[in-house]
Amino acid sequence: MSTSTHLIAPRLNAVFLHVRDLKRSASWYHHLLQLPFDSSIVASPVYNIPLQGPTSLTLDDHTNDPMYQHQPSSNALFNFYTTDIEASYQFVLSLQASIIRDIERFDDFAYFTFADPDGNVLMLCTG
Repeated sequence: MSTSTHLIAPRLNAVFLHVRDLKRSASWYHHLLQLPFDSSIVASPVYNIPLQGPTSLTLDDHTNDPMYQHQPSSNALFNFYTTDIEASYQFVLSLQASIIRDIERFDDFAYFTFADPDGNVLMLCTG
């Protein structure tokens, strides 16, 4: 389906995650996703985590908004993909992330949720 025929394209362009400390969060997400990290290219107010595919993950520290108060969602708003839920669970534990919900399994699908250092709830899924 061509997006040129739609006023609003039927695709996700970017997911924004609201964080308190941009460099700390950028480092944590690079570690989570096992990506190389160069802190010298991180500058407020936003930083884009390099992902595969067309959708980007943008960290936003709101330094341009003095009225902003960080209130993370208690529910996962998106998920990362894995082919090995058990190894991913152990890896997330090694990052000292808070596990919100342990691994749940449904036929050929499994997931768990955890929080980043700012309390944003994330999900890791096999399908």
